[in-house]
Amino acid sequence: MTDRLAVSEVEGSALRARLVSLALCVGFLAVTMKAGFVALAGPSGQEGVSTAFEEPARRADIVDRNGVLLATSVNVYSLFADPRAIWEPEVVAAGLVSVFPELDVDTLTRRLSDNERAFVWIKRGLTPRQHKAVFDLNLEGLGFREESRRVYPRRTLAGHVLGYAGTDGQGLAGVEYALDAELADGGEPLRLTIDSSVQHMLESELATAATEYEIEGGAGVVLNARNGEVLGLASWPPIDPNRAHTLASDDPARANRAVNSVFELGSVFKPITVAAGIDTGAIRPSDTFDVEEPIVIAGRRIGDTHRIPGPISPAKIVSESSNIGTVKVALMLGARRQQDILENLGLFERSPIELAGSADPILPSRFDDIHAATVSYGHGIAVSPIAFAGAFSMFANSGEVIEPTILANRNTEREVRRVVSAPTASLITHMLREAVVDGTGGQAEVAGYRVAGKTGTAEKPVAGGYANNANIASFAAVFPADSPEYVVLIVLDSPKADVGRGRTAAWNAAPTAGRVINRIAPSLGVEPSFDDYGPYESPLVRSVAERRSTL
Repeated sequence: MTDRLAVSEVEGSALRARLVSLALCVGFLAVTMKAGFVALAGPSGQEGVSTAFEEPARRADIVDRNGVLLATSVNVYSLFADPRAIWEPEVVAAGLVSVFPELDVDTLTRRLSDNERAFVWIKRGLTPRQHKAVFDLNLEGLGFREESRRVYPRRTLAGHVLGYAGTDGQGLAGVEYALDAELADGGEPLRLTIDSSVQHMLESELATAATEYEIEGGAGVVLNARNGEVLGLASWPPIDPNRAHTLASDDPARANRAVNSVFELGSVFKPITVAAGIDTGAIRPSDTFDVEEPIVIAGRRIGDTHRIPGPISPAKIVSESSNIGTVKVALMLGARRQQDILENLGLFERSPIELAGSADPILPSRFDDIHAATVSYGHGIAVSPIAFAGAFSMFANSGEVIEPTILANRNTEREVRRVVSAPTASLITHMLREAVVDGTGGQAEVAGYRVAGKTGTAEKPVAGGYANNANIASFAAVFPADSPEYVVLIVLDSPKADVGRGRTAAWNAAPTAGRVINRIAPSLGVEPSFDDYGPYESPLVRSVAERRSTL
C-alpha cells in the first residue's frame, strides 16, 4: 500500500511538473509574440509595420508662368501605435505627451489601452525634431509612416488661387481642388498663368488699401485682355495654405472674393451701357443729354451725386459718372438690347475660370423699366470681380472678350466673342482716358502709363434695402490707353472715410488701382510715354505716407 502511494505521488509530481512546463512555454511564447510586435512596430523597427504601407503618392508641383515654385510635396513622418504591442499604456502616453504637449495624456492612455485595435494614429506630419525626439524615447508599440505632405513655400502668395490639400493629400480648395485628379497623378508641374511678381504687387497694394481705408474685404484682378490670361488674382484678407487647417470654417480669410463672391459694382457698368448705345446706333457720340434735373421712372427718382452742368455728351456721361445721362442712354437702348450685351459679355452666368465655386451672378427677376435703368449704372446686378474683369477686357481687345484662364499652355479651345465693334471699343477707351485725365478717376493717373478707367461706387446691399453708410467701391482700368493690353480691377468692401477724404471710389479704389499699375507696368514691359500725359505736371499716384502728409 505504501509503495502504491509513493508511486502515485511521484506520478502526480511529474504531471504537475509537466503542466508547469507547459504553462511556462505558453508564457514564453506569448512574451516572444509580444516582443515580436514591439520589434516590428517600434521606432527602430522600420523594416516592420511601417513598411507595410504603400509608398506615399507625390502630387505634381504647381509653378507660376515663369517656373517659380508655388506648391510642392515633401516627405514627412507620421506617428502611429499598435495597442496590442504596448504593455504599459500609461508610460507610453506620458512619454508621447512630453514631445507633444498638446495631446491629452488620459485620452491617449485610453486609446493605447484598446487591445482590440491594431492601428491608432498619434500625430501626422512630424517635424524632423519631433521624429528624433520620439525615436529617442525608445517606447514600445510605436511606428512611423512616411507620407507626402503639401507645402506652399511662398506662404500667402496666390493663396486663394492655389487653395490647399488635406492631410491625406486630397485637394480641398482652389487649384488643388479644381484639378485634384491631374495633380494627384504626379508628373510634370502644373503651370499657371499667374506672374509671381505681379501677384505680389497686387496683394501688397490690396493689403495697403485694407490698412488705409479699413475695408471689410477686397479683391483685385490683373488680366491680359489679348489672351484672357490672369496674371494676378487676389482676395483680402489673405490666406496661408500651410495654415488653412487651423482656420475656422467661417473665417473671412477662407473666402476668395475675386471668384466666389458677387458685388454690385456701380458705375463701372456705365461704359458698357454707353458702348451698347453707340454700337447699336441707339445714340451717337455727338448726341447731348440734359442731366440737370433728376429723372423719375416707375415712381423712383434717380439723380446724380453732384451737379453736372448740361447738356453733356456720352463722353462726359462717362467721365463725370452721370446716373441721369446713363439712364437716358439705357432708355434709348431698350431693355432687350441691354440684356443682349450683358449676356454676350458673360455677365449672366458664372465665370468659366478654372476654380471651383465661381459664383453665379445675382440678376433682376425681370428687366422692366426701373431695373433696366438701375442696371445701366451697376445697381440691381451683382457679379464676381473675375467675371467683370473679363467683360471689361473688351475695351482693351478691340471689342472682343475671351474666356479668362489661370492655366498656362492649355490646348483646349476657349471661346472668343465679339461684343462691340473695334471702333466702338476704341471710342469708349478714349472716354475712359478722359475719365482719368479730367474726371472722377483722376487719382488713378500714373505718369507715363496712360491709364484709362472708371470709378464705381454702389451702396452695399443689406437686409431690407441698402446701407446708407457702407459702399462697394471699385475701379476698372485698361492700360496703356493708346494701345490697351491689360485690365486692372480693384474692389473694396466698405472703405471708411477720413479727414479730407470721402468713401467713394475716387478716394480709395482709384488710387489703389493707380498704385498697382505704377508697380506692375515696368514688370510687364510697358514702355512709358509722356507725349499725351494730360494736364498733370506730376503723377497723382503717390505713396500712402505722401498722400497723408498733404491732408
